[in-house]
Amino acid sequence: MVTIAVTCELADEPRVAISPDTVKKFSALGARVRIEQGAGLRSRFSDEAYRTAGAEIVSRAEALAGADILLSVRRPSAEDIRALKPGAIVAGMIDPFGDRAGLEALAASGGTVFSMELMPRTTRAQSMDVLSSQANLAGYKAVVDGASMFGQALPLMMTPAGTVPAAKAFIMGVGVAGLQAIATARRLGAQVTATDVRPATKEQVQSLGAKFVAVEDDEFKQAQTAAGYAKPMSAEYQAKQAELIANHIKNQDIVITTALIPGRPAPKLISRAMIESMKPGSVIVDLAAERGGNTELTEAGRTVETPNGVKIFGPLNLAGTIAVNASSLYARNLLAFIETMIDKKEKTLAVNWDDELIKGTLVAKDGQLVHPNFATKTA
Repeated sequence: MVTIAVTCELADEPRVAISPDTVKKFSALGARVRIEQGAGLRSRFSDEAYRTAGAEIVSRAEALAGADILLSVRRPSAEDIRALKPGAIVAGMIDPFGDRAGLEALAASGGTVFSMELMPRTTRAQSMDVLSSQANLAGYKAVVDGASMFGQALPLMMTPAGTVPAAKAFIMGVGVAGLQAIATARRLGAQVTATDVRPATKEQVQSLGAKFVAVEDDEFKQAQTAAGYAKPMSAEYQAKQAELIANHIKNQDIVITTALIPGRPAPKLISRAMIESMKPGSVIVDLAAERGGNTELTEAGRTVETPNGVKIFGPLNLAGTIAVNASSLYARNLLAFIETMIDKKEKTLAVNWDDELIKGTLVAKDGQLVHPNFATKTA
């Protein structure tokens, strides 16, 4: 029988890696699920709900002892991994691009560590794509929080007492978070524009009823990687795009920035001068704050108000602020991934090491970093 352990996350992480719904599904696969007492409370999953679904509620030490699999939200400690069965599977969002020394310590603990952020963007892996499931919620919450901070109505209102104009929302970066931000802002009645350096996003923006804003030159037409991410753009293109954005942003009420390139600091899209040109009361919500932010004035985890009255909100873990939804989706992502490693007939672990999803997400094995992006290079 495969034993799965889930423990409480740190104080700054309200999400949990398993839901009562996925406990039932793991149990149906023949797995034994041990959950640390209170692990789901911040996501409104009670111990009783887990117990009813088939899990054992135990202490942290009892959950980890000899387990075959540890499911986590954030990077677990090396000490926790050493408490598992030797070579046990660890799956979570381990932030492979951050804290290299911590990553090496994680590998040295002997666990078989999978980073869910590295899930290949293929049709088969859609149900396992944690970045998309969490970014979708973050995009929604960014607009809701931005609208609250804006303190004015968003939709056009025509009343006997006069007309309230629609608020103008500008979305920078049209990935999963950006698309959800566009959709949410539109639903709230804002007049929405959006920009991205990837040409494929133009049609997506327009399909949601928003206007696309970008410098559409020859470089723009080739600005997307095979994996669907934005390529770093030339200084010349960045200058032209910055001029366009500078003229556009000064009339916006709410700006949501979402631009991130894996493994790199967040690109600076909004300069101090652009912010100084914006109207008092305008709001910027910077979803890239954890990677340094998309504006020159973003402070991670804080709301900054500039002398000209612009608020810049740099949230950390915005998906975690709606932990019920975020945990439910994340738990389903993990279930879909772990399910591929379990022999449903024998009810044992049966990892196919040649599977593209396994190879794409495997970071550490047998005490070494093995992913080509992070393995130590030898001469």
